[in-house]
Amino acid sequence: FILLMIPLGISIRGGLGESTANIGKVYFSEDEYLNHSAVNPMFSMLYSLGKAENYADEFEYFDEPRRASLFRSLYPQTPADTASLLNTRRPDVLLILMESFGGQIVEAVGGRADIAPNYNRLAAEGVIFTRCYSNSFRTDRGMVSALSGYPAFPTLSVMKLPIKSRTLPCMANTLNAEGYRSTFLYGGDINFTNMQSYLRTGGYGTIISDSDFPADKKKDNPWGADDGVTFDSLFSIIGAQKHHPWHIGFLTLSSHEPFEVPYNRLKEQIPNAFAYTDECLGRFVERMRKTPLWDNLLIICIPDHGFQYPANITHEQHHRNTMLWIGGAVKAHKTVSTVMNQSDMAATLLAQLGIGHEDYTFSRDVLSPAYRYPFAFFTFKEGFGFADSTGHTVYDIIGNRISEYRPATTSGDKTAADRRAELGKAVMQSIYDDLGNR
Repeated sequence: FILLMIPLGISIRGGLGESTANIGKVYFSEDEYLNHSAVNPMFSMLYSLGKAENYADEFEYFDEPRRASLFRSLYPQTPADTASLLNTRRPDVLLILMESFGGQIVEAVGGRADIAPNYNRLAAEGVIFTRCYSNSFRTDRGMVSALSGYPAFPTLSVMKLPIKSRTLPCMANTLNAEGYRSTFLYGGDINFTNMQSYLRTGGYGTIISDSDFPADKKKDNPWGADDGVTFDSLFSIIGAQKHHPWHIGFLTLSSHEPFEVPYNRLKEQIPNAFAYTDECLGRFVERMRKTPLWDNLLIICIPDHGFQYPANITHEQHHRNTMLWIGGAVKAHKTVSTVMNQSDMAATLLAQLGIGHEDYTFSRDVLSPAYRYPFAFFTFKEGFGFADSTGHTVYDIIGNRISEYRPATTSGDKTAADRRAELGKAVMQSIYDDLGNR
């Protein structure tokens, strides 16, 4: 009996890999009906029961008129006109989600100068957004923020809730409606945290993941194919594109624990893993620059989330990152120091392409003249943070108190900290209300 329980337990878990069984494992098509037909009805029912929750009732800080008033002041509707950064309205769009590539890695925002020399060099020629805060602390949450322009939650992952995530807009679907074809590349397990179901329903018709790489290409990293392998694959995929314009999403992998990489430039293991990803990025960009595809190419590099390195950094430092736009489609170098979120990438990009972004309720075009109150909202397991030009406030949702704020020198600063906490509460209540109503 005990011997039978072992294989049964493995089957229930979904195998011995990094990811466990989830609905997304059986998704194979952009057709929602076909995906639903492939799901085991009993598993689906039990999965849904385990995820059922009335999110709209959580974090009720204000009455509805007050919440609505605060929300309108934070997320006004922006006009279509915006400052143009690009040479074309229909570039090929490559979005690189860089695993854990936080601000401490990038010299342009005060990080170490020796870890990412290629990124720093590219920042000097492209458009660098120096105060782009990641919405969350995990890949599954950060990916939804970047691709769907949707905030992250401290208590849940929307990607793990297919009944909710399928209601979100997604960059691929929006671009596909404008004539693009969308592909996603990841060297790891595409079923991890329901990633496949999110990407399929989001419009990525072709998905390449760890199962598409031979075993000898995955020997250096327990998560899958390392960045050297996938950047080479990315170059080949781009070269094989017959349809233009195209959109490719790419999630890197090597700058993730256990930080084992086939590279030894830096002595410390963690910085060396990030240096490896940077080296792979630099080589890839220079290869692309030599091709005819470069002139119409827009590459957007943005972290999926930050990283707690060194271990004593604050929550605000953990989330304060960058976004970089490079490629032949970019007009000229520019530094954008406006406070913004990772989730604002969607509306900002779509506005550059002349595409409406009304469905992206929480995503703002940060280059628009209507973006008059720049701020960032981010979450972690125990709370949220709110940053603007006056400083930042971190709020502990367990203890219901402000746990961190800067600057912190005068009584006036505390008043500003309280105001930021109030605005952060308005965002928290609004995003849970929105999720509950989906």
